[in-house]
Amino acid sequence: MISRRRPSRKPKQKGSPKWMVTFADLVTLVLVFFILLFSMSQIDMIKFKAIAQAFKQDAVFEKDSSIIPGEYPAEEMNKEEADLNEQSLDQLAEEVQKYLQKNELEDTAAAIRNERGVVLVLQEQIVFSTGDAVVLHEAYPFLEKVGKLLETMPNLVKVEGHTDNRPIKNSIYPSNWELSSARASSVIRFFIENGRLAPERFIAVGYGDTRPLAPNISKDNMQKNRRVEIIISDPAYKE
Repeated sequence: MISRRRPSRKPKQKGSPKWMVTFADLVTLVLVFFILLFSMSQIDMIKFKAIAQAFKQDAVFEKDSSIIPGEYPAEEMNKEEADLNEQSLDQLAEEVQKYLQKNELEDTAAAIRNERGVVLVLQEQIVFSTGDAVVLHEAYPFLEKVGKLLETMPNLVKVEGHTDNRPIKNSIYPSNWELSSARASSVIRFFIENGRLAPERFIAVGYGDTRPLAPNISKDNMQKNRRVEIIISDPAYKE
């Protein structure tokens, strides 16, 4: 009996599956992609500092220069407008003071230049009768002068009414609050009706006897406290 030898099987080779090769290539490509992105996002600090330093130099942007010829930086324009406004307020105060001196009204009116702007202080007797809010005819020339000056400038105008601490009570003005408010409104109405002044420029306020210039202990002090103040406001001042 003839014996037959079975063909020997080749031993299986051990190793990674074929799909691992493709996967490894994919991972490598992704890694290279992210490395490129990272390298592209890096800032050359030396170049960055050089550029930043160049912008700081006066040769690039002078403080008093402008990129567009004939134009000024916003800060320069604001400063120029502020200077012009200061000059206008100074001139207004001077004009009113000259008028008061010329017409011998310095004892009953004053023009004060302060941080609020120009404050015109008018005592009661040159504008109103006692306990009344109708503007006297004697006050027309002065108020018309002020109105003409206001037409030359855009500033806001606040008119304040003030009284002494003597109580008032009648059918028209139940208290000093109503009287002081009515007087402020009457002055504003005069400006609007007798000049070319926009109503939105004005503010009327009545303080009654809450803001005296002097203690209400004498007739002279009370007379000082009964007043109207016209404030031509400085835009730079914030109440």
